[in-house]
Amino acid sequence: MSDREASPLAGYRQFLSLRGDVLVLSVAMFAFSLGFQMTTRFLPRYLEVLGASAFIIGLFGTFGNLISAVYPYPGGVVSDRIGSRYALTVFGLASTLGFGLWFIAPSFGTVTIWGLTIQPWIWVFVGLVLAQAWKSFGLGATYAIVKQSVDPDRLARGFASTETFRRSAFLLGPVVAAGLLTLHPSFELSFRYVLAVAVVFGAVATVVQHFLYNASDDTFGGSFAGVDQIRDDLRTMPSTLRPLLIGDTLVRFANGMVYVFFIIVVTDFLSVGVTTSLPVVGGIDLSPEAFFGVLLGIEMAVALLVMAPAAAMAERVGLKPVVATGFAVYAIFPILLISAPASASVLVVLFAISGLRFAGLPAHKALIVGPAEAGAGGRITGSYYLLRNVIVIPSGAIGGAIYGGLANPFGSGQLLPESPLLAFGLATAIGLVGTGYFLVFGEEFEAYQ
Repeated sequence: MSDREASPLAGYRQFLSLRGDVLVLSVAMFAFSLGFQMTTRFLPRYLEVLGASAFIIGLFGTFGNLISAVYPYPGGVVSDRIGSRYALTVFGLASTLGFGLWFIAPSFGTVTIWGLTIQPWIWVFVGLVLAQAWKSFGLGATYAIVKQSVDPDRLARGFASTETFRRSAFLLGPVVAAGLLTLHPSFELSFRYVLAVAVVFGAVATVVQHFLYNASDDTFGGSFAGVDQIRDDLRTMPSTLRPLLIGDTLVRFANGMVYVFFIIVVTDFLSVGVTTSLPVVGGIDLSPEAFFGVLLGIEMAVALLVMAPAAAMAERVGLKPVVATGFAVYAIFPILLISAPASASVLVVLFAISGLRFAGLPAHKALIVGPAEAGAGGRITGSYYLLRNVIVIPSGAIGGAIYGGLANPFGSGQLLPESPLLAFGLATAIGLVGTGYFLVFGEEFEAYQ
């Protein structure tokens, strides 16, 4: 194995060797990922500015989990009815409209209809229904493409190539957003600049994929046989996936409890911004929101640097230790963040460490799809993520209730007291249990033994 093959740039070289129609689809995925990363990580703060409580912000996380769990099935139905090309166009248009609805949400104001008060933050929920459309549909396509085109013992490296390209948008999106957020001191207004750019990205990507993507050779997106098919796939799931699924679900549930509050911790709990002067650039004054975008960029820069080398390392040490490392970083980050001092340099280090959790993603995907029988990778993958995502659905609401407290709906006082530290500490505890379970019971994929 050469250093060239294991370098961070290897993912880009492998990605650019994909055939034309797949490349077009992946470029569209990049554009939509850019739009998502410019916007979604900042939406909890947007909700807060629009008047949402901590519980509502947590409920927004749960709502996102629900959409992620239920969208793949109707997405497949639509694709079967109208074909992949037109389905992608419809989903792309829906996502673009979702970005647009987020943009105009503050314009609705607070209105009362039939005695029911509708706050402007409710439109952020409605916008998510649209904005999530393309993202939820693209997952199965990515898995199928890699499964069909990569040798079994190099699956992790194959996933590293697509992940590296797609997650470049995860690096650029928050950094672009951070720049746009400096244009006005009001977060509500400056974030609408970000949303306007996301609308443009979504519209361009929709047009490009509609006219340049040739779906005639697609082998993914086939008919879904219903709940019985899911039961059969879960019952026949390879033994290596069961402990992985349990450990992964616990780790993701833990992360889902507090994920939407990362920006709230940086902007409110710690309230850390940056004011400095750099050579050539001059003075820099970043609000806590803009600084959060920089932190996300640092996190993803580390991720892009380590994904390809970690996938190559998996060929030497196996998939299991690489996946477990990613799980461990997922688990410990919440308690590190909530316990951090209000220091910009400390947060830079913490988010750089957080980037290491992405090192295990290619190996994780290889461990999911690798043991599946030929022709069954898509079904096994879909069943795996469906079950995991359904279990994770309530995590955001539970985390929000603990983080911000939960009022008693039948009287005065609170059912749960406000405790950000407890929410983040409990998330870390659950994540460590999931990591430990996978370390003890997880099995290695034979091709990597």
